[in-house]
Amino acid sequence: MAAALTLARRMARSGVLPLCRQLLAWGRAPRQPPGLPLAQCRAFSNNKIMVELDESSGVATMKFKSPPVNSLSLDFLTEFCISLEKLENNRACRGVIITSAVPKIFSSGLDITEMCGKSTEHYAEFWRAVQEMWLRLYGSNMVTVAAVNGSSPAGGCLIALSCDYRIMVENPKFSIGLNEAQLGIVAPFWFKDTFVNVVGHRVAERSLQLGSLHSAPEAHRLGLVDELVPDEKLQEKTGAVMAQWLALPDHARQLTKSMMRKAVLDRLVAHREEDIQNFISFISKESIQKSLRLYMEMLKKKKG
Repeated sequence: MAAALTLARRMARSGVLPLCRQLLAWGRAPRQPPGLPLAQCRAFSNNKIMVELDESSGVATMKFKSPPVNSLSLDFLTEFCISLEKLENNRACRGVIITSAVPKIFSSGLDITEMCGKSTEHYAEFWRAVQEMWLRLYGSNMVTVAAVNGSSPAGGCLIALSCDYRIMVENPKFSIGLNEAQLGIVAPFWFKDTFVNVVGHRVAERSLQLGSLHSAPEAHRLGLVDELVPDEKLQEKTGAVMAQWLALPDHARQLTKSMMRKAVLDRLVAHREEDIQNFISFISKESIQKSLRLYMEMLKKKKG
């Protein structure tokens, strides 16, 4: 598996896997309509992500299984992109539900260890993988529904924001938000753009400056998540929402989604290398490295 991940990264860097492939796929013919006989359920699992595809419904479920907190490491991000690409290329798949197999956590966000004490080459590779994850998910022509069954700070929140619809477990102990400011980190412009497009400029501005983590009820009130449901109802509700979205003709929904999201996607594509260099310059500063080291020490004490 490690060799496959290394190969995938090399292919992405060399251009064999075009970074904008998903952006060019909007106009392709719609997948097989629902109701037609298809093959049985298929599943594939990597080290950190498990995927099950029910070809009778055209719906896949992608479960994060990277304990303890589903942090977005370089390996995790690579697996995520590979898994999503497999589903995009399977014409039987029309929608994907993204959730967690780890109790009480959706994803803790970017893996801090990938950003602390590493080389500039590593920082570039890591940030390119973060970009690729967002480009593929935000630009996916599948219906994407986030079933947020635990806390989801920072990059975990970005994954949820990038989906078409967000359903969160109704638990006041679960929180979600882009809290980068609390760590002394600035959320990049495409995080911000995605956030603004969901909750509006004023809510996003206040939340980003304060690095706020919102409880599930508050996130629903702000529009950060679309619905709250009890934990035992999450699967049923997610399936019902997915069926509602898939009832529409694929091409109309895909073209509408492209119209709404293309400008934000194009902005990162146009400034991708500049964004990587900005990240390297920022994360390499000793003051930022010190903040990250202190944060990791704090986490170690909590675990202890």
